[in-house]
Amino acid sequence: MQYIKAVFKFEGIEDYQQDLLIGDLADLGFDTFEDDESGFTAFVMKDKFNESDLKELLANYAEDFQASYTLEDVADENWNAEWEKNFSPLIIDDVCYVRATFHEPQPSYPYEIVIDPKMAFGTGHHQTTTMVMQYILAADIKDKEVLDMGCGTGILAILAAKLGAKSLVAIDYDDICYESTIENAALNNVSNLIALCGSKEIIPNDQYDIILANINRNILLDQISRYSEVLKPAGKIFFSGFYLDPDLGMITAECAKYGIRYVDHKQNGDWVAAQFEKK
Repeated sequence: MQYIKAVFKFEGIEDYQQDLLIGDLADLGFDTFEDDESGFTAFVMKDKFNESDLKELLANYAEDFQASYTLEDVADENWNAEWEKNFSPLIIDDVCYVRATFHEPQPSYPYEIVIDPKMAFGTGHHQTTTMVMQYILAADIKDKEVLDMGCGTGILAILAAKLGAKSLVAIDYDDICYESTIENAALNNVSNLIALCGSKEIIPNDQYDIILANINRNILLDQISRYSEVLKPAGKIFFSGFYLDPDLGMITAECAKYGIRYVDHKQNGDWVAAQFEKK
């Protein structure tokens, strides 16, 4: 599978506008965003890319800032070189160390996660992933059954496994993410994780103590009813991938229809993660 690398340059853009644009680009299929001094780089699968949609999106922001971009094909075999050039280790709450296979281990941290992306989104660097990881680190995960929706590299499920989860199901519609999750689980010696390729329709008819769903607002709104069917009473959902206003209110209202109540939320820049609990 081939990716397209898009390098974006901006003039006069504010941080919150860049975050909004990244969210809109994610809706067009872009992922794995990498900041630089004058903008950012994003990747999209070639068969999902439509340049007309991209131009239309940027035109919507024309009154707010100036944007330009260049496009480049990236073959599978060049992905690791791109990754190594841009990836640096990450530390979450001083207890979890996230690194790639080419970084040295740091045994001083209680939890270490090794990620080889294989073009999959979810390295912990994006604010949404970081906030969900913070929620997981603070939660009671031991002996819990966990469902990770939109799992990307599998990083959230892997962290839950390291915290003692009893069993884990990780689902993503992208076959590269599915394969990446399997490989990363093996890299981290996680043997109780089942990876599945698909969407809400393939969620097993089991009951889960915890659901992790770092996707985007529209997909979350579509899937909440299914989450309610498989979430145990008093079970928790950690959502992310959306903004404070109006997204959090919309998600809260949809959850309320199914007896799932808002507990609290975190915010990093314009991005939000939120904790919900089933009555």
